Amino acid sequence: MKVLLSWLREFVDAPDTTEDIARLMSMRGFAVEAIEPFGDGDTVIDFEVTANRPDCMSVLGIAREVAAAYRVKLRTRGASPVAASAKAPASLAETARRRGSPHGPKGSAPESLDIVIESPILCPRYVGAVADVEVGPSPAWMQTRLQAAGLRPINNIVDVTNYVMVEMGQPMHAFDHARLAGAQIRVRPARAGEALRTLDGQLRTLSPEMLAIADAERATAIAGVMGGGDSEVTPATKTIVLESAYFNPLSVRRTSKKLGLKTEASMRFERGADPGLPAAAMARALDLIETTGAGHGRGRVIDRYPRNIKSVVLRLRREKIAGLLGGAIPDRDVRRILERLGFTLDPASGGWRVVVPTRRVDVTREVDLIEEVARHYGFDRLPTTFPALTAAAPPLDPRITCARHLRALLTTAGFFEAVTFGFIPERAAAPFAADGDLVPIANPLSELFAVLRPSLLPGLVDVVAHNRRREQRDVRLFEIGARFTRSGGERQSLACVWTGAAAPEHWSGTGRPVDFFDAKAVVERVGQALGAEIQTTPAREPWLAAGRSAAVVANHARVGVVGQLADALVDAHGLPGSEPVYAAELDLDALALAAGRVVRVEPLPRYPSVTRDISILIGDTLPADDVRRTIREAAPPTLVRVAEFDRYQGKGIPPDKVSLSLRLTFRASDRTLTDAEVQAAMDSVLSALREKHGAVQR
Repeated sequence: MKVLLSWLREFVDAPDTTEDIARLMSMRGFAVEAIEPFGDGDTVIDFEVTANRPDCMSVLGIAREVAAAYRVKLRTRGASPVAASAKAPASLAETARRRGSPHGPKGSAPESLDIVIESPILCPRYVGAVADVEVGPSPAWMQTRLQAAGLRPINNIVDVTNYVMVEMGQPMHAFDHARLAGAQIRVRPARAGEALRTLDGQLRTLSPEMLAIADAERATAIAGVMGGGDSEVTPATKTIVLESAYFNPLSVRRTSKKLGLKTEASMRFERGADPGLPAAAMARALDLIETTGAGHGRGRVIDRYPRNIKSVVLRLRREKIAGLLGGAIPDRDVRRILERLGFTLDPASGGWRVVVPTRRVDVTREVDLIEEVARHYGFDRLPTTFPALTAAAPPLDPRITCARHLRALLTTAGFFEAVTFGFIPERAAAPFAADGDLVPIANPLSELFAVLRPSLLPGLVDVVAHNRRREQRDVRLFEIGARFTRSGGERQSLACVWTGAAAPEHWSGTGRPVDFFDAKAVVERVGQALGAEIQTTPAREPWLAAGRSAAVVANHARVGVVGQLADALVDAHGLPGSEPVYAAELDLDALALAAGRVVRVEPLPRYPSVTRDISILIGDTLPADDVRRTIREAAPPTLVRVAEFDRYQGKGIPPDKVSLSLRLTFRASDRTLTDAEVQAAMDSVLSALREKHGAVQR
């Protein structure tokens, strides 16, 4: 909101400089984007007004905040700098008396205008007036102020409506009376397919959920957004109809978004205008038309107000103020602050009964009132205290705890976290989902954001390609996020990609490239961290290389996949095919179910362990996991660890066999194991290996 300093000072006497005003207002929640010189010794202050404060989208709204900050009186009506020979501006009360009661329905309406509201829910209030005018340029002072506010001067009538909007925050519109069929204003829903050429020259098609301002025959404006070209004010206009209304914010927001049309008026209406302001704004506009010599009003102002919007009444308690702010605020300060902001306070038990002005759409609860007190009392003056704890903090969502744990684990393992888009191209998603299982976006911004990702890997592989193009050879990445399919819905997943060296280069020896077993080890470590026993079984996925991929199983349920990316997928992402890329993706929701919630805590061992090594000849296609499973099933509970330490094929070994060496560790928690116990366990293990896999001990 751009405010000219001289215009602001017409409403409030702020004693400080521009920079001091800006600094003080920033402490009250209004960030200052810029301070720029304008004209002869004047300054424009550009305030950043948040969407919940539409009452400050005006000079008067900002002045009210400045007055409260400086503890000075607010003048609710500025003195327009008209020429000395012009008629002095009248007060709102005087203008209203001269025109009659602003609530026209109770008086006699002018014969030259009829106003009908067909949709009082979408338009609770509509104020209209007729004026005879002589269209021409607006005064220089008015043009200067509009330019300072970022608006382009057009003519004296349109400039008056814009001036009132910037000064008071009430958007207005002027129609050419002669172009209104039947001298009538009808506020009604638009008809299906109804067309209207707006002031920007565009022909727009309306729909029934949009509110239109129409005459007896056709639509002449889009309510709260923009007027129509067929009824605009031109140099030939002699009589105008002025509009000052309150429109439903949700209706204006939907209409503006659907038409792709954002205007100064729609920005104010969709945030929530003041339903109590249209009559006062109409009086101000008519007064400006007269004082600038642009014309004079005809007849009485018509105020159609079928659904009176009442002010919100809230209870404000001293105890609640002290509880939230950490200390008591003196009653005189509470009353001073709120009354200067326009609230009405009446004493009540333990505090006050507060009437909220209709312009403050952001104040709906007691805590909102307390925030207003804190802002203008000064956050720096509040005592530093800790809030009283009346209950234990709720536990974190298990998914958050799990994600934090996995981030710490994977970053320790040398991986970097990546965050990629949830919307991806359909061609990138197709290999990771079955036909018809993709979830398309109804209104994608482009083909690059056509579907929801069925896997986290397409985005991660793109990041790998981005790094490789910048000469980063060794890349380890992971991402935790949601993936989507029609059959499975939304699932929380962990994905990892790894290419390049398995470990950083070191002078003590040559490095080696990452392989399948490195990726598999990461998956097993993740399962161990979550309390799930991970197993891998051969599997075939279209996006993984044949023979170098596996399904990840936990508690007999498939929870993910691991393997080398297929050459076709690597080529599609622009990666060099000479170096493999290994990837894994785990369904964290399924993994959590498989792991359960039992946490096992065991004391440190008090008795020594015993190790035995065995070497066996087995088929070279037999998965090592099957061998480990057989050993664990045959051994007694004292077996605590099974690990492979050598694998050999070559001279002395049959072509279809492999020599596998394993180390078995035994330990009891209540005694030292004897050699006889360990040997009996080894005999049982070797017997099971011979029977199930035809193993031969070397």
